[in-house]
Amino acid sequence: MKTRNAHALWKGNLKNGTGTLKLDSLEREFQYNFVSRFEEGEFTNPEELIAAAHAGCFSQAFSMLLTEKGFEPVSISTTAKVKLVKVEDGFRISESFLVTEADVPGIEENLFQEIAHIAKTNCPVSQALSSIDIKMEASLIQ
Repeated sequence: MKTRNAHALWKGNLKNGTGTLKLDSLEREFQYNFVSRFEEGEFTNPEELIAAAHAGCFSQAFSMLLTEKGFEPVSISTTAKVKLVKVEDGFRISESFLVTEADVPGIEENLFQEIAHIAKTNCPVSQALSSIDIKMEASLIQ
């Protein structure tokens, strides 16, 4: 399997500094700063990128598991909400909350929920985030 790369460059102190994040797969840099990370700024932040990775990974894992069980998903739409909290000695990511809606013809609700929970537990990003609380709300749309 391929190793994936990203690069961060930070200039200055925490409060007044600025940084860029670059993904090897894109010819673009993403800006981030204190305000975008700890307040409500206009740029991205590491937690938003973790949320994107978690939502994408979960959706693919869920699709794979549904297909293995004989169901053909029409669509899986997932939002991940990654929470950054202040703790005694700094900050930490405390949870990722997956909210997913999927159109999967012919599946029963109980089986849908069972497969969604397996995907939540076993997708590679969930495994990497296993030290935090991972919650999920899965809705079947038909």
